[in-house]
Amino acid sequence: MTPVPEMVDFIVHRLVQHPDDVVIETTDDGEGSRIQLKVHAEDMGRVIGRSGRTAKALRTLVSTAAGKAGAPVLLDIVE
Repeated sequence: MTPVPEMVDFIVHRLVQHPDDVVIETTDDGEGSRIQLKVHAEDMGRVIGRSGRTAKALRTLVSTAAGKAGAPVLLDIVE
């Protein structure tokens, strides 16, 4: 497993107003990993950002970190 979920946890906890409601679930499917990020409803706007900029930046960081680790990782932000 890559250190990517820990990085996502570190970043998201600093973005949100309700850090106790952050849930990160990781699944492996053999070809790579999928990270599902769940936050408090009031924090969705902070995580997604204006026009999705924050979510895009977070996904870029995840793909860069995963690329260095050698396995693809996808980030899903779910309600």
